Amino acid sequence: MSRSRSRPEGASLSRARLADQYQAWRHHHQLSASDSLHKLLDRPLSSLMTWLVIGIALALPVGLTVALDNATSLSARWDSPTQMSLFLDIGVGDAAAQALARGLEGREDVASVQLVTREAALAEFGELSGFATILQNLDDNPLPNLLLVTPVEGLAQDAIESLRAELAAQEAVEEAVLDMAWLQRLNSLMALARRAVLAIGALLLVGVVLILGNTIRLAIENRREEIVIVKLVGGSDAFVRRPFLYTGLWYGVGGGLVAGLLVSATLWYLEVPVGRLVALYQSDFELTGLGLMGMVNLLALGGLLGLAGAWLAVGRHLSEIQPR
Repeated sequence: MSRSRSRPEGASLSRARLADQYQAWRHHHQLSASDSLHKLLDRPLSSLMTWLVIGIALALPVGLTVALDNATSLSARWDSPTQMSLFLDIGVGDAAAQALARGLEGREDVASVQLVTREAALAEFGELSGFATILQNLDDNPLPNLLLVTPVEGLAQDAIESLRAELAAQEAVEEAVLDMAWLQRLNSLMALARRAVLAIGALLLVGVVLILGNTIRLAIENRREEIVIVKLVGGSDAFVRRPFLYTGLWYGVGGGLVAGLLVSATLWYLEVPVGRLVALYQSDFELTGLGLMGMVNLLALGGLLGLAGAWLAVGRHLSEIQPR
């Protein structure tokens, strides 16, 4: 009977020990997190300087990415089917222009053709420029007939360029202009700029890790005697490492918060002039910022960078501090 009773007691003792170990582990995590944060707040000027350095380093690539996202959103509003403008020879009359338009509409690679007569073009130009009264006094209309040619949807860029060259070679055509070529160049430039931002951002992120690593290294040196005493009484490397990891975490999260505030402040500063500019083009475009999820991701990124910098610094320098 006595043996049968001893087994549950042993199992209960084992469960109690595991529970005690977990409670001690959790309590030390809470203590390390709060104590690390209090140490940073006790040195507000030094901590603020570190947060600003990290925040500026993070704000540069994040701000450029937000700017590119806004530019991409704006260019998407301009996106429309590729269109070619065929400026006909000044001697080509309305009848000949209509005949040419009907011939182009019969092509398989052309979706539609719109004729803008010389009179309609002059009237539109006068309305947009405000010189309608002056233009009415001209003896001759200097504008040619215009054909707006829209290729079929899904036509490859090389085929569109070949079509433009073929139409430009016609005798009645003075010049053929691909209207969306500038937008394609803009999209290519933005793609190049996005890659450049990623490269610059990667370098700055490495710089943030190095800055945090150096900061944590100084913190380790300042607490060298404390680390030696903890190791003398049997403290493990994980036990000693934990407060410094939380210090790096708080530095990273604070830097991410500063970066988010800097980006938001910059967008707020640019909101009024950008609004005035888009109003001139009769657009309802509005600047968009990080948003809630963007801010959360930035804080998480800062925290991860802080942990990475702290881990590198602690792993390198903690092993050098040994009790004698």
